[in-house]
Amino acid sequence: MSTEVRRGAKASGAVRGRDRARYEYRDNKVAYLMLLPAVALLGVFVVWPAVWAGVLSFQDWSFYQPAEWVGWRNYYYVLTDPLFGQAIVRGLKFVAMTVPAILLLAFFFASLVVSVGRKAADVLKVSIYIPTIISGVIASILFVMIYDYSGGLLNWVLGWFGVDAIAWLGDPSTALPAIAVPAIWLGLGIPSLIMVAAMLDVPNEYYEAAAMEGANWWQKTFFITLPQMKNVSLYLIVTGIVGAIQQFELPLVMTGGGPLNSTTLPNLFIFNHFRNDLNVGYSIAAALLLFLVLGSISALVFRFINSERLVD
Repeated sequence: MSTEVRRGAKASGAVRGRDRARYEYRDNKVAYLMLLPAVALLGVFVVWPAVWAGVLSFQDWSFYQPAEWVGWRNYYYVLTDPLFGQAIVRGLKFVAMTVPAILLLAFFFASLVVSVGRKAADVLKVSIYIPTIISGVIASILFVMIYDYSGGLLNWVLGWFGVDAIAWLGDPSTALPAIAVPAIWLGLGIPSLIMVAAMLDVPNEYYEAAAMEGANWWQKTFFITLPQMKNVSLYLIVTGIVGAIQQFELPLVMTGGGPLNSTTLPNLFIFNHFRNDLNVGYSIAAALLLFLVLGSISALVFRFINSERLVD
């Protein structure tokens, strides 16, 4: 009798296994079908253009003459061009001016939002997000008017304190910091809201236990809030660095890359070559090298700031 029971159990188990496999196959099939449109769009608009750009970077190609295979010559020209290296270094300086300021201001703003009442928090969140929806071109024009040498608001205010007018956008030493200010203003909204969500996700029990031990705000921040926000901070650092180096609208509209190329960031450098140079392969090679630079920087950030899965 026990043998028959075991055989029946094995048979029923085999049936359940086949049913489970059939259901899993059906679910996987549905999932693949739903992913197919996204994968197709990704292939058409991302993968194939990237592959074709890689092919064109090895050619002397333009819109006016047949392509000629030149091998690594375009990459050699880009790597030996001092202006490209200067643009990369200038982009890193721009990152140092903007990303730490954005993260620091976003953190303190998020701390303020989570510490006030609900109505006040809603007002603060809307106010900090408004610059995000403003066009970069409009913001550029606005700050050009603020920085104007003869009639700008900033020099007018400084004149109250006896400070002589400053050519903010006409001096190579002040042009890049002047562009960093609107970049910080435009880039503050989304990191602030992300940090607000991350702070609200930290369990209150941690803060209650710390308060029972007599911890102050600074101790709670450094030993609870910041460690719990490590993954969010990693994401914001990587995206902030990539976005800052690729800043394009502000230097294009506010200074055109001047004076003396002091605000020519990498994307503007590539755009100027694409617009003025008949050899489009040079511009494509420069864009791919910039991609490698961004990938290397992101890899270094991930190397030194390890992402962790937090457990409550």
